[in-house]
Amino acid sequence: MMRLADSFIIFIARLALAVLFLWGGAMKLLGYAGFISYLQTKGVPYVHIAAPIAVAVELLGGIALVIGARTRIVGLLLAGYVIVTAIFGHDFWNIADVALQHDAVVHFWKNVAIAGGLLLLAVTGAGRASIDGMRAPRGGLRG
Repeated sequence: MMRLADSFIIFIARLALAVLFLWGGAMKLLGYAGFISYLQTKGVPYVHIAAPIAVAVELLGGIALVIGARTRIVGLLLAGYVIVTAIFGHDFWNIADVALQHDAVVHFWKNVAIAGGLLLLAVTGAGRASIDGMRAPRGGLRG
């Protein structure tokens, strides 16, 4: 059985992670042409397919985290997404300039840390303060 304090902490964690995706998705959508150009410079294949998928994953994933819907699977999917974006977007191994490379290394490992938080969320579930929590049987929260 999950304690109320645990559910509150999980709720705060969900919100903290969601802000990243909601903000990123909104900025990509608002600067869509620039986002397309950025993806092209990074050599992302099928940019005109990848870009709307990225925006949708970030916005819908962020919303799912906030409301706590399908949190375990959303956590797994977003963790995978964050690792893929780290590999394509923060490819420090391809950067010659030392200052730019350092910046990319920091961002790469931040993405790995975010993926770790999402994997923890996939294991713990959404907690009581969520749609998943409302669906769970009252004997013990599994969602």
